[in-house]
Amino acid sequence: MLIVGLTGGIGAGKSAVAARLAAHGALIVDADMVAREVVARGTAGLAAVVAAFGPRILAGDGSLDRSALGDLVFSDPEARERLNAIVHPLVERRTAEILAAAPEDAVVVHDVPLLVENGLAPAYDVVVVVIADRDVRIARLRDTRGMSEEQARARMAAQASDEQRRAVADVVLDNSGTLLELRRQVDVLWRDRLAPKPR
Repeated sequence: MLIVGLTGGIGAGKSAVAARLAAHGALIVDADMVAREVVARGTAGLAAVVAAFGPRILAGDGSLDRSALGDLVFSDPEARERLNAIVHPLVERRTAEILAAAPEDAVVVHDVPLLVENGLAPAYDVVVVVIADRDVRIARLRDTRGMSEEQARARMAAQASDEQRRAVADVVLDNSGTLLELRRQVDVLWRDRLAPKPR
């Protein structure tokens, strides 16, 4: 089994890279999706988050209002640490279950936004970092997520810098251009570094 850590700042294009790797046959473990799963409505994880931050972070249907929680924790490092202390152990446990069920020859790509911030690089066989120009990322976040420039900059400021990401990277993919250009980079990465070798 080859374990790949995939990371990049918000708006850099990790999801596009993950989708292309999945098309090649990689098993994608999306940390954000796992994080959503462990705080879904009715879970112990959600109950712990509500106990820490109060009912204001709940939507009308009793599910987590991720936008409200995000606004709260991205402007307050202490609140972010409190949230991480609740969610990260739950995510780690669920991720371990997924990996235990994967085939021996799988290429597992762990899509982890906070790989650098949490010092996780040594856990992976290969670390792939997706970068993009700051202005390109802001435009994407505005267009695809409806964020204001101020919101986008706040989210980016709360994450590691591209320099910090490059420092742990085995491979850097630049997604400042077109989707086609990015896919070509991913295809080369798959062929040269990640594809299972014939037995």
